Amino acid sequence: MIRLTGVELRRLIARRLTVIGVAAVLLITAFLLFATWREARPLSEATQRQNQAFFEEAQKDWKLNGAKYQKECEASYASVPDPKPPLKEYCPGPPTIEQFGKPQTVFAEVMPNLLQGSSYLLVFIAFLIGASFVGAEFSSGSIGNWLTFEPRRMRVYGSKLAGAAIGLVPVAIGIIAFLMLGTYLIVDHYGTTASMTGEVWGDLFERAGRIVLMTAVGAALGGVVGLLLRHTAAAIGLVMGYVVIIEAVFGGFLVQTQPWLIRLNFDAFIGHGAKYFVQECDGGGGNYTCNMIEKHLSFEHGAWYLSIATVALVLLGALVFRRRDVN
Repeated sequence: MIRLTGVELRRLIARRLTVIGVAAVLLITAFLLFATWREARPLSEATQRQNQAFFEEAQKDWKLNGAKYQKECEASYASVPDPKPPLKEYCPGPPTIEQFGKPQTVFAEVMPNLLQGSSYLLVFIAFLIGASFVGAEFSSGSIGNWLTFEPRRMRVYGSKLAGAAIGLVPVAIGIIAFLMLGTYLIVDHYGTTASMTGEVWGDLFERAGRIVLMTAVGAALGGVVGLLLRHTAAAIGLVMGYVVIIEAVFGGFLVQTQPWLIRLNFDAFIGHGAKYFVQECDGGGGNYTCNMIEKHLSFEHGAWYLSIATVALVLLGALVFRRRDVN
């Protein structure tokens, strides 16, 4: 099994689509770093001078009319429906220079969002590479020759999935390290990294580890789908159809089904919990009103959902590969 997995790893590395996929992920990651750099840069000196002038004018106006503004704001606050924000947030009081400038970029705030975005990219590319890696053998008919050399199908099946999964792990680690290091250097220069404690670093590394794990799982499941459909294009079409029809259309109309869709469970696993919103309507009292209610999907729900779905799909692929003719 180890020898077969080693052979599959060498085949995976030698494939053109693998090289193209890795290059594409690296290019997109570099673009994310460029966007972070643009967002973290401070305002130009001319803009800062202009904002300083606006701030001084606002200070003068507050000295003349501040008491009136505060009283009107507090009166408006009393009519705000519950749940209402704290009074200090609703009526912040005298103007401050921070209100007229660009907020500093905080590494602890931007990095989780960047990791979440990169997780979608890594898992999709891994799925694509895994589907092509296995599906191409059925399209070309080379799987029959391989089974002549190694007739034990379960060993072949396991080695192909393991090769796809293991081969994408170093890619995921390298991309995440590149993204985290690049973002840290950019934010440390233009923004602030002062809030980075040991606990925050631990949370980021745990999130990164879950992304690496899901990248490996995505590659393996891509191999399973490629085996079931026997064509890379069919595997990609299946994914796109699911995203558009199930996640976007079906999930958009029936928001109560969100906890049972893949995306939200994926977010809950990567982000150690995820928020979503459902609309609740009430027709009591003669008035029909609807409100968006925030709900939470736990990490445990996402982990169990993804684990069961992964095991079920791998077992289905094993059953099909064991019994179905490869030609």
